[in-house]
Amino acid sequence: MTISRPVNLKVDVAIIGAGPAGLTAAYLLTKQGKSVAVIEKDPVYVGGISRTVEHEGFRFDIGGHRFFSKSRQVVDLWNELLPDDFIQRPRMSRIYYEGKFYSYPLRAFEALRNLGVLRSTACMISYLRARLSPIREVKSFEDWTTNQFGRRLYSIFFKTYTEKVWGMPCDEMSADWAAQRIKGLSLWGAVSDGLKRSLGLLRKPNDGMAAKTLLETFRYPRFGPGMMWEAARDRILATGKGHIVMGHDLKQLASDGRTGWRMTASGAEGDLTIEADHAISSAPMRELARRLHPLPASALQASALNYRDFLTVALKIRSDELFPDNWIYIHDSKVKVGRVQNFRSWSPEMVPQADVACVGLEYFCFEGDGLWSMADDDLVELAKEEMAILGLCDPADVIGGTVVRQEKAYPVYDEDYAANARAMRLELEDRHPTLHLVGRNGMHRYNNQDHAMMTAMLTVENILAGERVYDTWCVNEDAEYHEAGAEGAYESLPPKDAEPLNEDQEAALSSIRAVPRRLAKPDREAA
Repeated sequence: MTISRPVNLKVDVAIIGAGPAGLTAAYLLTKQGKSVAVIEKDPVYVGGISRTVEHEGFRFDIGGHRFFSKSRQVVDLWNELLPDDFIQRPRMSRIYYEGKFYSYPLRAFEALRNLGVLRSTACMISYLRARLSPIREVKSFEDWTTNQFGRRLYSIFFKTYTEKVWGMPCDEMSADWAAQRIKGLSLWGAVSDGLKRSLGLLRKPNDGMAAKTLLETFRYPRFGPGMMWEAARDRILATGKGHIVMGHDLKQLASDGRTGWRMTASGAEGDLTIEADHAISSAPMRELARRLHPLPASALQASALNYRDFLTVALKIRSDELFPDNWIYIHDSKVKVGRVQNFRSWSPEMVPQADVACVGLEYFCFEGDGLWSMADDDLVELAKEEMAILGLCDPADVIGGTVVRQEKAYPVYDEDYAANARAMRLELEDRHPTLHLVGRNGMHRYNNQDHAMMTAMLTVENILAGERVYDTWCVNEDAEYHEAGAEGAYESLPPKDAEPLNEDQEAALSSIRAVPRRLAKPDREAA
């Protein structure tokens, strides 16, 4: 049942956050006969960053979520929740730079043709110079990428977009992120593939990325990813074992001095108290630390964890089809927008009018900065102006717009984040074994939706077993994880003391996803 007034509850498991991790845990626990109570800060939407927002009948995704996983258990759960509502969609994305579109991943000959003879020649000379005389002491993302592609190509295809997303200069980002994120891609490899394709030697184009074959199609719920989590919510409530309390924020999570928990959540109508044997938190680790009682010794370190935020400006535009892409990366410094989503290309059913397109302009920012604090009407006007600058639409054709702000979309990997998160993790594992951290923000790890679900699945197994059978912290992903390989290839989860993982299992569960870190302070000062 849902609760619209303050009430006291006693359940087996209290859960913070109705995102993919929280709802996965709640659903699986109620299937096993456990009682749960989920609190969610948003008054309307479940799904967290994977929700689908509706405005005047138009639906749009917050960030863009393709449904692909190497985990058979995750795929099976998706199919169980939405047995009849997945559609197969073509994948298309491009880069926009100075009025021209470039395939993503880059196709070398197309890129050089679009750049023109003079600039292409300069790019090739810059590339050869970098290969002959590379930067010897590689410290930053800028150093690594310049060595790989030359300074000119780095400045065109890497610098602007990367700095928009992460809010820090490329010469302050660690080189290891570039090595993970762009491994397997080289200019010579792209040119070689282009030659083979032109001679008919390649049956299937790999877009210049021999090591990273991107999916050409993907599955997607016909009404957006929020459809998945609304279905999970409904099934949880239907069991009679689940409570989902909307519009309530965590106020305090207090240990009862033994193994249980007393959770207090605040809402517009007052406070709600939940008593439980176990607590699962998908709340940002920094926020959880501030609300734990007694205050953990690691609270000061957890409070230093940082996040990158973003906002979506959704525009309704008179047009049957603006462009075919699912999304376009904007590598252009003349505008602030970083990416443009075309929601009809995600699913035609999200856009109810055939002669009206709905697009989402994504602006990466920090909570409280100039972009974040702009009035909604001003942001809509900015989005219209930038669509005109990009040549994507005439502002006169825009018939409406709205703004959605997403706090803490990306955990920031600065030079201290690993030590700070580890300190809290180890303290909680030692002092509070019945408090479980799950999901992207709950673990301060840049996981995708399926990996957030996996952390919840493992946590449920641990709760049911009454001991820590699985190590939830083994769940993470490489940048290639959702881009290549067979869906559902990994059949089951290994116990923490099982035999070493094979290569495919490592790819599915145990590698580190590519996220930029700031250079350590001494390196920055030396630079």
